Amino acid sequence: MNIRTLGKSTSAVALTAGMLLAATPAQAAPTPAAPARETGPDRQALRRSLNAVHEAGMYGIYSAVRDGERDWRGAAGVADVATNRPVRPDMLHRVGSITKTFTAVALLQQVARGAVELDAPIARYLPDVVPGERGQKITVRMLLNHTSHIADHVGPAFPSLLQGTFESLDDNRFRTFSRRELVDLGLAAAPTGEPGATPGIYSNTNYLLAGLLLEKVTGENAERYITRNVIRKAGLRHTSFPRTPVIPGPHSKAYESMFGFIDPPKDYSVYNMSWITTAGAVVSTMDDINQFYRKLLRGELIGSAELAEMQKTVPVAGVSGAYGLGIYATDLPCGRFWGHSGGVFGMATDSYTSPDGARQLSMGVNRTKYQSLDENGNIVISPIDYATVDYLLLGLCGQSSARTKAAQPQIVPFAVDRLLSVKR
Repeated sequence: MNIRTLGKSTSAVALTAGMLLAATPAQAAPTPAAPARETGPDRQALRRSLNAVHEAGMYGIYSAVRDGERDWRGAAGVADVATNRPVRPDMLHRVGSITKTFTAVALLQQVARGAVELDAPIARYLPDVVPGERGQKITVRMLLNHTSHIADHVGPAFPSLLQGTFESLDDNRFRTFSRRELVDLGLAAAPTGEPGATPGIYSNTNYLLAGLLLEKVTGENAERYITRNVIRKAGLRHTSFPRTPVIPGPHSKAYESMFGFIDPPKDYSVYNMSWITTAGAVVSTMDDINQFYRKLLRGELIGSAELAEMQKTVPVAGVSGAYGLGIYATDLPCGRFWGHSGGVFGMATDSYTSPDGARQLSMGVNRTKYQSLDENGNIVISPIDYATVDYLLLGLCGQSSARTKAAQPQIVPFAVDRLLSVKR
């Protein structure tokens, strides 16, 4: 695999895997959610559909579905391919970029207190981190909605990816990065555009800067602040920023395929997450993630004015056309849903919640970048993708996707590989 191939593959992930064929353009009027089904989730149908994802090639998947006061939890497949240990619905899971919603909520709490202004330049708060004209042009809002055009730090932090090899994944397994060190890597790279320009470009560096900003205005460690004021406020019992490379409780292995270039897939469940921190280091369960988004959208974590700011959207390349502040909208046949996707090496997550918090689905998988690439470096949609879309639409809309085997699925799931923003 050469640098050109890797560049194409990661670019294809960023710009194709996140594409929602049913997405609504940014700032469009919200599509009203369909009323909740009176019968609640069809448990047998959900179980069959979840099994189909495993049968299509996913090692293990676990999920929580909620419809009003009725819910369903399920799992299919194995947590360890060597022992055939089964997955369980309540397993702890690295939820990746879903962490961004937690970080955005924490900062919006500071907005409500008057300690942060969304449209103030970042240089007001961090003049030594983002100095000069750039710091005056980039606002807090631009960090949270990915229009700062600060480059992603992940490629420079994992330099072998730029040469088309994967030694960096192992070299960094137990390395401890500082947040400032990683931010400096992103700032040193060429900007992806002018601050504020749309479409934005998804960059994890934005949310490391958000962590530094949170520390500046609160005077305490960002992870501790988020734990006390977001995670505990939401009543989440199984959600945390792990203090060690080990996931702190029953969990699956995390298998990275890298589009077939790591064969057999390699387990990265034990990993020092300092490389992603406030952009992607949270561990949670599917039930906890549902509870988090439900309380957020019902106004229990931030006020109505701050929630309205979160839901002001812009187009961002690599995700749906409706990215807000740490949250984005997806329009399905049965209405609009808010949430986020997330991914780290070997684990991916998707979470969707209706605007009233009544209808929800979160799902996690233990194998990432399972698709193959064609001769041009573009992603070939996998049977796993089709089966996962069927499950998603069944869980949220009560229907499977109407398609033929030759048709593109309505949604490409697990649009989480933006973290590999290497040379394009």
